[in-house]
Amino acid sequence: MTEFGERWFGDDSGPMVRLYALTKGRARPAGEYLDIITLVLAITRPEHDLTLSPEEASILNLCRDVMLSVAELAARANVPLSVVRVLLADLIDAGHIRVVHPTAPDKLPNDRILREVLDGLRAL
Repeated sequence: MTEFGERWFGDDSGPMVRLYALTKGRARPAGEYLDIITLVLAITRPEHDLTLSPEEASILNLCRDVMLSVAELAARANVPLSVVRVLLADLIDAGHIRVVHPTAPDKLPNDRILREVLDGLRAL
């Protein structure tokens, strides 16, 4: 568990600080929607911006050397996904992170290919 999660959550008693305090009362991120599989990479170090909250600094440290998905950041920080999305939106606006959105496949398999796969699975 990271310092971020330990700070805001007790062992069995639940949250010690209301989650809206982390997001300044916002339930949804302003700006672009971040899917759970969107990849995040910190492009600045937290020590370069002293205006960051401890939670934002923790997120930057988690994704400093490796791209992590939004869901993985939430899990590693031990914070609800909705809270991490709000904090990430703030970090995007401040220019501290870069995101890579997942792309949909250009062409989905046709019915014939799907039927062949299904027939092959049934043959097993």
